Parts: sequence; structure tokens; C-alpha cells
Amino acid sequence: MQMLMPEPQIYVERTLAIIKPDIINKEVEIEDIILRSGFTITQKRKLQLSPEQCSNFYVEQYGKMFFPNLTSYMSSGPLIAMVLARHQAISYWKDLLGPSSSLVARETYPDRNGLHGSANFASAEREIRFMFPEVVIEPIPVGQAAKDYLNLYTWLADWLIEHNPNTPKLRHTVIVEEP
Repeated sequence: MQMLMPEPQIYVERTLAIIKPDIINKEVEIEDIILRSGFTITQKRKLQLSPEQCSNFYVEQYGKMFFPNLTSYMSSGPLIAMVLARHQAISYWKDLLGPSSSLVARETYPDRNGLHGSANFASAEREIRFMFPEVVIEPIPVGQAAKDYLNLYTWLADWLIEHNPNTPKLRHTVIVEEP
């Protein structure tokens, strides 16, 4: 009797990572850690945000006591924004970053407080769109939806190959040799 195993589901998640202004000089080391941790850097950009752009980016923090300092700090110099991809990217990146509380982070992970990571899937999508407006973020189909999607495009690919007007026309003449 043969047991049928379900087909593996591969789901790649994306998250935003930011190297903040005060540790931008450690970019190479940080990228090395990111890559060794199984992430793929799909987008990367060095930029400097204005205080207004920082306010828009950290809109969820608006009204908190640290908000003015945060926007001032994040606009104080250049930063590097990266889109990281891997299975469960958000949770793995958050684990690498350590505690989200800046007070706890300073004591336990003093060198990692200079990095940012998306809090959840919705934040990751919003933050990636903010830093990389040209990126298209589509839901990644899984299961039957993925099969339907692929079947549609493999059919189209087959049809295009079959009906390609640029296909060279080769003459197939059979030469028969008599002994």
C-alpha cells in the first residue's frame, strides 16, 4: 500500500529591514549576517528621509512620547532599506533583531538597536510600499490556486510557442539513396 504524502507548500514571505543612520557603516557585516541566516535581499536602497517622510513612515507611533525623537533620529542621516525574503521572514527577522523595546534592547543587544523590522504582515506590506513604491506586492498563491495560476500560464506559453510567427520554416525533404 502506497501512502500519499501531501505536496510541500512553499511560501515565501517578505519583510522590510532598515539599517538606521548610526550604524550604516556596518552595512557589509549586517548583510553578511542576513544572508547567512537564510534570507534573500530582493531590493536594496540607500536614502535619506526628511522629518515629514519619517512621520509618515512611523504614523503608527504618532502621539507617543518618543515620536519626535524617533523622527529626528531617523532623518538625521542616510539609511539603508532592504526587502528580505524567506520562509517566515517576519518572525525570523524579529528573532534576529532581539527585543523591540529600546530600553531592553540597549541592555541585551546593544549592537542591534540600529536595525528596524516590520512588526507583522500588514506592516511589512505598508513599509515595503513606502520605501519601494515601484515594487508590486501580490499575494502568493498556494495549493490549488497556485496550480490554477500555473496551468493558465503554461497553456499560454505552449500556445505562444506553437503559434510563433517567427519560427523558422525548415524544409524537410527526404533523400532516398538507391544501392
